[in-house]
Amino acid sequence: MRRTRIVSAVLLAGAVTGLAAGPAQAQEYRYWSFWDGKGSSWAYATEGPATVRPADGAVEGFRFAVSAGSAAAGKPRAADGFDAICHGTPAKDGRKRIGIVIDFGTAADAPGGEQPPKTRTECAQVAEDASAGEALAAVARPLRYDSNALLCAIAGYPKSGCADQVKGAKEPASSAAPSSDAAADGGEAADGGDGGPSAGLVGGVAAVVVLGAAAVWQARRRRG
Repeated sequence: MRRTRIVSAVLLAGAVTGLAAGPAQAQEYRYWSFWDGKGSSWAYATEGPATVRPADGAVEGFRFAVSAGSAAAGKPRAADGFDAICHGTPAKDGRKRIGIVIDFGTAADAPGGEQPPKTRTECAQVAEDASAGEALAAVARPLRYDSNALLCAIAGYPKSGCADQVKGAKEPASSAAPSSDAAADGGEAADGGDGGPSAGLVGGVAAVVVLGAAAVWQARRRRG
């Protein structure tokens, strides 16, 4: 009987873990993502442009694309370094220079009736404590936000809409819609992003099931 309970618990843990590992259907969205420049490559930002405060010499990127979340988001296609972007902007005391790359995406990702502008690189010279969002605003107005502070448009593109669903475009993905915390702030949502539990949470539940069952078995064994 005891062994049966342990086996049942292990099987339950395996089933729960299997749910986390299985592919999820995630709806795609059209939105701006935020990236940190890393030499000649990009890393998805772990903070949003409103909170991250880049040091002088940093490069920050923005890309408009259709994707199912941060794991699948398209990176900026330009990877110009700071020297290439800001070589014509002399340093000033009390100010910092931030390289800004703005990739408006492809025609295939554009909303109906719009054509994406060409990719831009700008050197923002801002106050030493300025955020990446303030640096962006210094070189790419007008910006448009929604009521949840989600970044909807850069330099007026797109003209309307904000993180809109792309109808009929579903594919397996590890994360889904950009929330106001994930897309506007540039980080990833704490949950799985598709309305369900994350793999970490489900895996944790599985571990608790196994450890709890083992503890009960050991206690009963000692009493026996």
